[in-house]
Amino acid sequence: MKQSTKFKPGQTGNPKGRPKNKTPATLLRKSIAEAMPEIILTLIQQAKGGDTAAAKVLLDRVCPALKPQAMPLSLPVNGSLTEQGGEIIRATMAGQIPPDIGSQLITALAAQSKIIEIDELTQRIAALEGKA
Repeated sequence: MKQSTKFKPGQTGNPKGRPKNKTPATLLRKSIAEAMPEIILTLIQQAKGGDTAAAKVLLDRVCPALKPQAMPLSLPVNGSLTEQGGEIIRATMAGQIPPDIGSQLITALAAQSKIIEIDELTQRIAALEGKA
């Protein structure tokens, strides 16, 4: 025999629904929003007094960090991957390429070498299977 359930299908146990604006997160947001002018004034005073953490909070909101911008590069693309890597390192050491860009280029060359290696192995396996 089937046991009866407390509520019938399609009938809610909370007919009034969830209480509006009563969750802890909503109450916290409301409290912060009400105090925001005082919080900002306090941060400004602390930053003026030498508090670098307060200054950072303010500056991060007013002046977000600059995003890196792509720059044109002129490097030889012929030669082996080893020679290309050497050119990137030389250009980085000479200050023609920023170190982070040089590192990214070397990483890209390493990935390219893996692709070439896998491609060559695939061709070799296909050739061996063709002979068998």
